[in-house]
Amino acid sequence: MDKVAVILAAGLGTRMKSNLPKVLHPLAGRPMLTHLIDTCASMFTRVVVVSSGDPAVAAAAAPHQIVVQAERTGTASAAKAALPYFGTGLVTIIYGDNPLISSRTFGHLAAALGDQRCRLGILATRPPDPGMFGRVVGEHGLAERIVEFVDATPEERKITLCNVGGFTGAATDMARWLSLIDNRNSKSEFYLTDIVSIARDEGANVGIVEAEWTECLGINSRSELARAERVLQSRLREALLDSGVTMTAPDTVFLAWDTKIETDVVIEPNVVIGPGVTIAAGTRIRAFSYLEGCVVSRGAVIGPYARIRPGSHIGEDAHVGNFVELKATALGNGAKANHLTYLGDSEIGAHTNIGAGTITCNYDGVAKHRTTIGSNVFIGSDVALVAPVSVGDRVIVAAGSVITENIDADSMAIARSRQVVKQGRGMKPRPLKDSV
Repeated sequence: MDKVAVILAAGLGTRMKSNLPKVLHPLAGRPMLTHLIDTCASMFTRVVVVSSGDPAVAAAAAPHQIVVQAERTGTASAAKAALPYFGTGLVTIIYGDNPLISSRTFGHLAAALGDQRCRLGILATRPPDPGMFGRVVGEHGLAERIVEFVDATPEERKITLCNVGGFTGAATDMARWLSLIDNRNSKSEFYLTDIVSIARDEGANVGIVEAEWTECLGINSRSELARAERVLQSRLREALLDSGVTMTAPDTVFLAWDTKIETDVVIEPNVVIGPGVTIAAGTRIRAFSYLEGCVVSRGAVIGPYARIRPGSHIGEDAHVGNFVELKATALGNGAKANHLTYLGDSEIGAHTNIGAGTITCNYDGVAKHRTTIGSNVFIGSDVALVAPVSVGDRVIVAAGSVITENIDADSMAIARSRQVVKQGRGMKPRPLKDSV
């Protein structure tokens, strides 16, 4: 049986107070919409409903089927825009601002159709503060209707079971029920939630799937986005701890959705890992380091206070130390850059030592250029390597040099003015002036 997930992503999200569409706000380094699309990947054919004014949302949803809601007249009209893609199996409709729902919960939602002869399954939860959520009216695991908070009576507002916005049913049933929804309510909108009472009017049982609150954190504001980020970060940390990664202060470590870390890695406090990072076993990431778009090989030590930028590859047993920044740089096995250094667009050979204060001058104001340094090289402190430039194997570069020409292997390079000492020209005692 084919299964289709219709993801509603056409809402304005005015409470976000942002020019960025709500569903594109990031969680753990990628848009919340993408989290939901990927969760549905193993179970559903995905159809994303977007607004005609949101080409960025359509781009984020590609290459999945995109449907445009011509006018924002409610969640039911958004769902109806996807009718041509319902197929003949099961259809699940979910809101795009619910990015933390698990695939297991989606499975329970579909399974609800087999319980108590239900023809519709709905997703619900019990938040700590029900607030403005729509309330699920019903009992014994079956829903009678969903009432929006603004339309609810005082008694209905006391109900703690709240609507999440997930609905599953047979494609033919869903299409028919959607066609019967009207806009007779305080907002004159077509509410998707009315599908419950319409199904009940036909005599259909509506099963309730109650999910954990932490899976159902719909996001409508910046504070709710931050709350969802906390939950997702906690999930990511727990997964790493369970896999054999040590974090001495887990709550201070921030991870990306695609972070890959092997066993026996130690991560010290206040580390931020952005998207695209892979860290091999036996590595130590020391405090206050920031990594993104990089590969760290076995046994390397990063930090403290290091920044590893996209395109960098740290070799086995290499060291990147205090206040060192790498960008698009390959640091060879056993190489060291331990202090106050910038290495950009460069390749550093194995067992090379980069002295404190060294920089690769990779940008000439128009274009970037590369620096290549061989193996077993000693670069003294405070050296500037003006790219494009190449340094051969086993070279020594004297401290304070400005290197503008290639250096052959097994050479020593000194590129600085000769020291001149003027005898007798040092500081001499001077009479003190009266203070004014």
